[in-house]
Amino acid sequence: MAARTASVAFEGARAQVVDVQVQTAGGTQPIFSVVGLADKAVAESKERVRAAFACIGLSLPSKRLIVNLAPADRPKEGSHFDLPIAISLMAELGIIPKDAAEEHLAFGELGLNATLAPTPGALPAAVAAGSAGLSLICPQDSGPEAAWAGGELPIIAPASLIQLINHFKGSQVLSRPVPGELVETDRVTDLNQVKGQEGAKRALEIAAAGQHNLLFIGPPGSGKSMLAARLPGILPPLDVEELLDVSMIHSVAGLLERGRLTRDRPFRSPHHSASMAAMVGGGTKAKPGEASLAHHGVLFLDELPEFHPQVLDSLRQPLETGSITVARANAHISYNAQFQLIAAMNPCRCGGGGQDGQSCRRGPRCAADYQARISGPMMDRIDLRIEVPAVTPADLALPTPNQGSEEASERVANARAAQKARGYLNAQLPPDILAHVAEPDRAGETLLNQAATTMALTARSYHRVLRVARTVADLEGSEAVQRVHIAEALASRRGGERFAPALTA
Repeated sequence: MAARTASVAFEGARAQVVDVQVQTAGGTQPIFSVVGLADKAVAESKERVRAAFACIGLSLPSKRLIVNLAPADRPKEGSHFDLPIAISLMAELGIIPKDAAEEHLAFGELGLNATLAPTPGALPAAVAAGSAGLSLICPQDSGPEAAWAGGELPIIAPASLIQLINHFKGSQVLSRPVPGELVETDRVTDLNQVKGQEGAKRALEIAAAGQHNLLFIGPPGSGKSMLAARLPGILPPLDVEELLDVSMIHSVAGLLERGRLTRDRPFRSPHHSASMAAMVGGGTKAKPGEASLAHHGVLFLDELPEFHPQVLDSLRQPLETGSITVARANAHISYNAQFQLIAAMNPCRCGGGGQDGQSCRRGPRCAADYQARISGPMMDRIDLRIEVPAVTPADLALPTPNQGSEEASERVANARAAQKARGYLNAQLPPDILAHVAEPDRAGETLLNQAATTMALTARSYHRVLRVARTVADLEGSEAVQRVHIAEALASRRGGERFAPALTA
């Protein structure tokens, strides 16, 4: 009868339980085979296991050893299969009891000196172990991360293979690791550091309150990136469910250091040279991309038109659905990607077009070509488009504003409390609920209908205007959506549309 223990194979941020079976067969040649659709890293496990065994004085029998990873038709990737293979092999050789091996889910990489090294995905592996009713064995450095899965889950976190053997023999008792730190980032940025730009600050607050997508358009040095960097300081912290959701993705990506979690919302700012796989996920192992790493947080794209148009358009679907599916020939892997898009761009490539007192060196063609790099459907998904004018010396001479991130975050928290009572953030309101909670008064409806004709609003744009107006009303504590709220939502959507006419005038 084969010895067995459990491990995991990752499908996106989820860990699926895999049965690791080891059996010795007849023969006089020491053959070590790994079957079950294993990748190169898993196939190399036999050499690491052989070296680790030799380091602690164990030798493999001169027989045929077969390792089966079941189910055999599911792809297996990663070096974390080293430890479960070693445990099953020790159970087959009688070094540890077979029944004890069957009660555990193991996860970790073996060094040639029999030490255990951490690998990405300890938190999803711990969650999978708890769901399957198994105890978890993981490397010592992965213990603080795995401990976040819950206090009821038994966890053994040895530093080496010899410590694990001693634990099973009763000569050494390994205590359960404690969860890593819950850290909070020290905020050194504050909205009161931005002088002037009151309209842009107001738009940033609206975007934070309703999780709306936002685009800043203005010349270089006007403070677009500075404003975007201060958005995390006014967003509410992650709740418990969101924290686990975000941490699972970051664990698979290997971004959790020593099990440290944070309630700060993710803020991802990829360079404009990012590929499509880097943005939405993919590669040989279908790792999460920037959009998924920004789940429940902010994806900031600076110099928006400099991104490849196909990379930008790849974000259109997750902006609507909140998830990304990476299709492969043998699997479809899904990652959550419910992020808030914040972007910044110049009006044209040289940066001076459309601004008072400045002119574009190449004329209207410069702005037209530059803005054309962003497709119409992509722009249609951006709720707020705000013109950020150049900062004047008079603005810089102003005293520090009294209102900063603390006051703005309080208003945002109050607005989000009203949305939580409705069950959805305003940016995610389904059309049937939107028609009920964001129905404007008669004057507001008249204004919206007129604007829908003059601005040629699409059905998506029409609904997004209503969502923004609902957020403006929430910030003011208004139960009803009034004409003034519709007007502000429409005004916030017109940014950038006046650049081309200004250049051709």
